Amino acid sequence: MTTYTDIIDTICTLADADPARPFLRNAAGDILLDYGQLRSESARIAALLAELGIQPGDRVTAQVEKSVPAMLLYLGCLWHGAVYMPLNSGYTASEVAWFIDNAEPSLLIVDPLWRDRLDNLPDSLRIETLDGSGKGSWTDLLAHVTTTSKAPPRHDPEAPAAMLYTSGTTGKPKGAVIPRRALSSNAAILVDAWRFTKDDVLIHALPIFHVHGLFIATNTLISAGGSMIFLPKFDAAEVLHLFPRATSLMGVPTFYTRLLTLPGLTPDAVKGMRMFISGSAPLLAETHRAFADKTGHCILERYGMTETQMNTSNPYEGTREPGTVGFPLPGVDLRITDPASGSPLPQGEIGMIEVRGPNLFSGYWRNPEKTAEDMRDDGFFITGDLGMIDDKKYVRIIGRGKDLIISGGFNIYPKEIESEIDDLPGVNESAVIGVPHPDFGEAVVAVIVPLAGVELTEADIITGLQDRLARFKQPKSVQFVPELPRNTMGKVQKNALRDQYRGLFA
Repeated sequence: MTTYTDIIDTICTLADADPARPFLRNAAGDILLDYGQLRSESARIAALLAELGIQPGDRVTAQVEKSVPAMLLYLGCLWHGAVYMPLNSGYTASEVAWFIDNAEPSLLIVDPLWRDRLDNLPDSLRIETLDGSGKGSWTDLLAHVTTTSKAPPRHDPEAPAAMLYTSGTTGKPKGAVIPRRALSSNAAILVDAWRFTKDDVLIHALPIFHVHGLFIATNTLISAGGSMIFLPKFDAAEVLHLFPRATSLMGVPTFYTRLLTLPGLTPDAVKGMRMFISGSAPLLAETHRAFADKTGHCILERYGMTETQMNTSNPYEGTREPGTVGFPLPGVDLRITDPASGSPLPQGEIGMIEVRGPNLFSGYWRNPEKTAEDMRDDGFFITGDLGMIDDKKYVRIIGRGKDLIISGGFNIYPKEIESEIDDLPGVNESAVIGVPHPDFGEAVVAVIVPLAGVELTEADIITGLQDRLARFKQPKSVQFVPELPRNTMGKVQKNALRDQYRGLFA
């Protein structure tokens, strides 16, 4: 079995070699954290966790705004062996209470503004505060910690490092337990696949309660010995201004659609950038082409998820096919299977994507039934995503299995219809869903965002699709909206659309 260097061991090695090497800078160019401080501060946090009685394996939950201390909290937990559990800062008090009840953490760190909103929490739960500027009772406690360990303890690669809850679009969220092995192996693979080096400077404008910003960006740059420009949030104009000081950007599709609206986005503006990466939600082929036309750069799209981190990537060298997520990463096995039987399907057929590799999670927290349901005996994880391998062997994501529409006995894949609708004049983007229908079981409904200033009718869409799609695939209703509902990572929330339009044919 291939072994990988633990993230904390990598930090220590880099700090020994060049402690003054910058790790985090702000937009003004000031050094927020060098590698020497990265090691010492991670060790100090680990020492404080030990003082507070937090044991390796205990959950440490954080619902805080993005800040340098929040980033360090993750690494301090990793040093100590505590299980870091970030929560979306947008969760309500009742949602946080549910997570606390499910995960039973030993420590909860929240923004001071939210502290008084939380109730019905266990008396045994220690609660500290940390705001977006990095101040609070947590940093007050940390200020009194003077002794730190020079070397981190040895940790089992299979020991849990973090627990992130899935989005919970169906039923309650599930806690995906991510082992140290998954973090270190995926980071090492991405350093090689995306050619990161110590000279790289990544613009980090992602949230850090999610796999993308917390693990893919942070762990990969640490493993390469590179640095990051650490921004509290994404601002297109600010990011455009920072391109001359950076080499790479990891973003969600919204980053690129907003950048495309700026007149300053030109080949000259990005001449120092070597790579633009997109993930967490599907990137429209139109966005891919428009960005290439304006900058000369083809966005690199990849595919990952909470339970697996990164599975596939378009090539660094070679053609980056719009509308695809590339090829399986080294060490990752991928197959397409029949959703009903689990039997492998031939190339070109649509089915369930299953993956296997060192990037996989350990299982769902206290949910062995769901873990067993989603894991094959041969180690493959059933992702829940429908896809295919095309004639060039690129992986294409067709949609979530739960988004499959069965109308009149026919299987209908929303992505196919969305691609055709998005190509129609006047359409900005679309989402296709299935809703209950008394005759067909489910009916196809298209929810469309027109381009600014364009007025479209249902007849425009139906007429435009007549020669493009079989009759049974064509929408039985077309709804126009100013924008599609999305989560914080830009994914369209089709469950919300299904709830909204559920009674259309009642």
